[in-house]
Amino acid sequence: MLPKLDVELVEIKGAGCCGFPLNSLDNLTWTYLTARNLALCEDQGLDMLPLCNGCHLSMCEVKHALQSDAAMKEKVNAILASEGLRYNGTVRVRHVIEVLHDDIGPEKIRNVVSKPMAGLRFAAHYGCHALRPSELGRPDDSRNPMKLETLIGALGARWDVYPERLDCCGAGIAVSAGESSLKIAGAKLEKLRTAGFDGLVTTCPFCMRMFDARQEAIGALLGADTSFPTFYYTQLLGLCMGLDRATLGLQLNMSPVDEVVQKFQAASA
Repeated sequence: MLPKLDVELVEIKGAGCCGFPLNSLDNLTWTYLTARNLALCEDQGLDMLPLCNGCHLSMCEVKHALQSDAAMKEKVNAILASEGLRYNGTVRVRHVIEVLHDDIGPEKIRNVVSKPMAGLRFAAHYGCHALRPSELGRPDDSRNPMKLETLIGALGARWDVYPERLDCCGAGIAVSAGESSLKIAGAKLEKLRTAGFDGLVTTCPFCMRMFDARQEAIGALLGADTSFPTFYYTQLLGLCMGLDRATLGLQLNMSPVDEVVQKFQAASA
């Protein structure tokens, strides 16, 4: 969707893992892996757009840490030197919500919407790492974020603030406490169904996996029907711009998105 909104996307040559899974095990390895990707961006003259909340947080945390830790920065650059790289800390790290809301803007999105989502009501889910820790300067206000809701409104859809909107998806404890992770996601899905929303909207792949791909496992664990349409925001934006389902990857969603797509198509016909 971003190239259609005049954002040039360039593959980072040589990019690797952001190191986020290692941040509690080996601080130097995590810092090096993240700084390496940022150094690659610097070397290639690019801004960084991590599409994952965890990757975005990792980039922001390392930038923040290396600004005040000259010794760690020197260690990291000594390792990077073997590849002819150097980390200077000059790369802008942008979240997809920032690009859509702050750089492109809701007004431009309204102008490219050829088929508004009138009559549909969505719940926004930001994900923990998009909002916290607030002292790092996250994409939106940690207590009362509104950018994703504003972007939903730019599609012509309705949105509502609901009590559980800042709750965790449970992905952070999926490995260590699998059942608890599913219960956390399931509790939110049940609340959204009860509240009468047409679907859930997120931008985070971790959250998408919990709320979309894990619905069958959640339902089996809870002994309840927790099926609920879950979308990436960019998928809804693409529908409003007239793109087909295959282009938007809607066939890959594992939640019951067809009912929402059918409502949208009927309303926009």
